[in-house]
Amino acid sequence: MSDQANRLKAATHAVSRACTVCREVQRDLERVKQITKDDRSPVTVADFASQAVVAHVLRERLGSVVLVAEEAADELRKQISEGQAAVADAVVNAVRIVWPEATLDQVLDAIDIGGADPLTQGAHGYWTLDPIDGTKGFLRGGQYAVALAWVENGSPQVGVLGCPNLSKDFNRPLDDPDPQGTMYLALAADGLAELSADDPDGDPLSIRRLPRAEGEPLRMCESVESGHTSHDNSARIMEILGEQSAPVRLDSQAKYAVVGRGQADVYLRMPTRPGYVERIWDHAAGSLVAVESGCFVTDVNGNELDFSHGRGLEKNKGVVVAPAEIHGRLIGAIQELGLNVPAQ
Repeated sequence: MSDQANRLKAATHAVSRACTVCREVQRDLERVKQITKDDRSPVTVADFASQAVVAHVLRERLGSVVLVAEEAADELRKQISEGQAAVADAVVNAVRIVWPEATLDQVLDAIDIGGADPLTQGAHGYWTLDPIDGTKGFLRGGQYAVALAWVENGSPQVGVLGCPNLSKDFNRPLDDPDPQGTMYLALAADGLAELSADDPDGDPLSIRRLPRAEGEPLRMCESVESGHTSHDNSARIMEILGEQSAPVRLDSQAKYAVVGRGQADVYLRMPTRPGYVERIWDHAAGSLVAVESGCFVTDVNGNELDFSHGRGLEKNKGVVVAPAEIHGRLIGAIQELGLNVPAQ
């Protein structure tokens, strides 16, 4: 098995186990809130637990792991030292769903594996993880994702996108959580596959977008939160293209999967304020999933996403995802409207 195939196998198991943990915490939101006395604590618990599980599985299967992730255990350690261990205890209990023998110290140490610096590791490669992408979707019982990617020389080479609530059935409403969920597995230049999120050893189904039927309206998806994307600008772009159908709104990198598998045609993430920099873990896995389905993924200027500048996509503004025959038209509409703001 090649190094990349071995990484993909390890990542598939890591993300599947994290999806199991996150799904159980989401099902138990009210009890977690009562234990921790905080309405937002369930997503905090799931975030920490997901990161600990992914780091543990990667290390178990691959040995030494370089991981760039969103969370650090400092706050949990501080709470414990102050006699407030409710959140830490809930994290450990969540982790034990898939790692039964885990101790508090092991969980905290696993979380801290995610503190690597991509600038010092970029030439050799590193993992990047968003343990729960779409926190508000998680809290409202909607779509969210566990997103893990292996990055080399500024480009994702392996990506696993776990969507615990996303059904394989396009007819199932996106706000109706699927009991199994889906995972999307991508290797650079090797295509995209779909797998049930609860079955990492299952038979992956190869995914490739079918050409859109002539005259069929474009289906655009975007973030639920207006703070993440300019809904108004997205609507203006689609109007320039002669498309005015209602957008599909959902949280997280699941949008990359929805376009990649052909349930939607366009994903737009239009900048909302100057100076905002996207985080690498918010796009690494999802962008590779879309590319390997046959889509183009760029920023609003038509530039490929560049993961070689640390924890942020410093050289990119916004995100535009679509098949080749649509992508150029989108970039043209963005330019026509003067929305292509060059990165600083």
